[in-house]
Amino acid sequence: MRLLIITQKVNKNDPILGFFHRWIEEFAKRFEKLTVICLEKGEYSLPENVRVLSLGKEEGRSKAEYLSRFYRYIWEERNNYDAVFVHMNQEYVLLGWKFWKLWGKRIYLWRNHAKGDFWTRLAVLFSDKVFYTSPSSYTAKFRKSVQMPVGIDTDFFKPDSNITRMPGTYLFLGRISPIKKVLEFIDWVKENQYKATIAGPILAEDREYGEQVKRNLTDKIKFLGPVNQEEALQLYQSHETYVNMTPAGSMDKTIFEAAASGMKLEVRNPDAKDFRVEDHSLKLLMEKLKLALI
Repeated sequence: MRLLIITQKVNKNDPILGFFHRWIEEFAKRFEKLTVICLEKGEYSLPENVRVLSLGKEEGRSKAEYLSRFYRYIWEERNNYDAVFVHMNQEYVLLGWKFWKLWGKRIYLWRNHAKGDFWTRLAVLFSDKVFYTSPSSYTAKFRKSVQMPVGIDTDFFKPDSNITRMPGTYLFLGRISPIKKVLEFIDWVKENQYKATIAGPILAEDREYGEQVKRNLTDKIKFLGPVNQEEALQLYQSHETYVNMTPAGSMDKTIFEAAASGMKLEVRNPDAKDFRVEDHSLKLLMEKLKLALI
């Protein structure tokens, strides 16, 4: 089977979406051919049966050029894929569904956000199946939706006996934004007089919030900024407790990465409190996706 994958970024060093590079590698082991359309590409190293096409954000292209490239790619590559897997962004289903249905291509959407709207319902309507991980996801309520493992690379995220874990240290790792409740994490650390590390990118829309976070740091709280997958692993392996204050509605991959790396957990999301790491491995996810996509 040949698969068209549409995602935001293909960049193994991206602090938020770098994990998807591993997903593509695993997809490539299970499908004859992959064509990947991304909004932006960076550094990647993928098998020969994978072709990456960028809409051009890294080149500074306009939104009109993104759209033009999108339609050109799905048309030119139409004989090279049998089904479409849209990762996270429902907009691509809304843009391409008419053509894919006309050409007999099955459409699969991965969406795990807590909130949705009229456009989400339309994207679900046009999709053959929808995948989610959190039972509080907006898409969990639809009959065509299928719950999936989070997809953690447990061959990569694991403890290292050669690294000394610092006792009494707490870690926040993730996007610096209000939904992640980083300021609440800082207040909690201050109240308990803990030592803590905060790591993660500040997106343009969260710049003001990020400045608030920086202003509230103390000599016991270190801010590192964005980290790649290798750097994240080192933080997981060297700190004692991972803290996640994101409310129900999402299943932050960092919770599962931290657990797989041997950390203690302090998690406020009730959907992500009781789990077995092996039930959320990348290999298990790929096997379930392959069965669901056929």
